[in-house]
Formats: sequence, C-alpha cells, structure tokens
Amino acid sequence: MSNPKLVMCWSGGKDSALALHRLQQQGQFDVVGLLTTVTQGWDRISMHGVRDTLLAAQAAALGLPLHRVWIPPACINADYQAAMATAIERLKAEGVSVMGFGDLYFEDIRKYREAQLEPTGVQPVFPLWGLPTQTLAHTVIREGFRARLCCIDPRKVPPAWAGRDYDEALLAEMPPDIDPCAENGEFHTFVYDAPNFREPILHTVGETVLRDGFWFADLVPSARTVA
Repeated sequence: MSNPKLVMCWSGGKDSALALHRLQQQGQFDVVGLLTTVTQGWDRISMHGVRDTLLAAQAAALGLPLHRVWIPPACINADYQAAMATAIERLKAEGVSVMGFGDLYFEDIRKYREAQLEPTGVQPVFPLWGLPTQTLAHTVIREGFRARLCCIDPRKVPPAWAGRDYDEALLAEMPPDIDPCAENGEFHTFVYDAPNFREPILHTVGETVLRDGFWFADLVPSARTVA
C-alpha cells in the first residue's frame, strides 16, 4: 500500500521547514504539497509579510506544489475558517488525508487545529511537538537551515533584528525570557536554504517598515531567484 498523502501547513519559516524535513525523513507519508495563507491585495504570506514570489521560490526549491489560501486583510476567524475549509476539501478530493504542522508546545493552538480538522477526516501531525526549544533552535542551525528574521514584535525583541540571519550569533544575544524559537510570536522567519532545498533562494534585505505594531523587513528576490 502507498503511504498516506500529506500536505504541509507552510509558513515559510524555520519551524515548518524543520517539521517538513522531519516528515520527509521519516518516510511514513507521501508529502505532496505546501499549504500557505496569503493576504489578498498584499500578495504576501499572512503574518510573516514575505512576498508571494519568495514563497513560490521556496516551493520550487523543495520541488513541491504550492496551494495558496487567499484571505482578506484584517481577516476575521470566520473568514479564515471558511477559506481553509474550502482548501481542505479541494485537497481531500486530490487524495490528501494528512496535514503537517510545525507547532511546538501551545496546547490551545494544537487543540484548535485538531478541532478544525476533525470533521474533515484529515489527520493532523506535529513532528516537532514537545521538543525543547533551546535545543531545537541550535538544531535548526546545525542541520543547515538558513533563515532570516522577516517580522519583529518590538515589544519583545529589538526592531534592529528585522532582516538579521537566524544564527548562533543571534541566539547568543537572545534575552533569557525570549523563546529562542519564537513560539510566543517574538519574531517570524523566512527560510532561504535547507537540506531539502535544490538550491538557496537568492534575495536582498530591502526597506524595513512599521505596520500594525510590527517591524517587517521587506525581502526582495534577486534576479536569479528560483522561480
């Protein structure tokens, strides 16, 4: 029998990237695509603010189809749930029966995902669940995941961190009250290279802007970026 088909809930950041790699390494599922929410009008990954062109480059580097879930700006939960439900039904019609997540330890988020998927029959899996984030942060770097901070909550970490690499130097500067994997929303990342990427995603750091209380580093694809 063939393995169950799995689509990864993909934010473009380090946790979903490591979770995807773990699922591919385990070999229990046939990973057949990425599922990402993208904000209409902005053409950027929701919450992270990364350009859709760079999201597409990630999918190309991974060799996986990209399934976008378009949501409106200032999206309310009802609209988000409706958009996700439509996407999940479409994926089920393609034979998908499992969805992967990069969540680490927030029980309420996990229970929310499980509750939303339970009526659909799609099984959620959490390959990184419960792993200590102090160890996990160093694992990401040691295993060759290269990521850049694309969104910063200035109430928790310095705004100047927007656009910085997620590396050992950054971890060394991390205040002790900050989760090094940013599970509390301290920052978000964009992965531009990984062990399962065909090649790195070339980009530059453009303007850093303050929007809705968060600092966003505008990552700009280079001419040779994977497409």
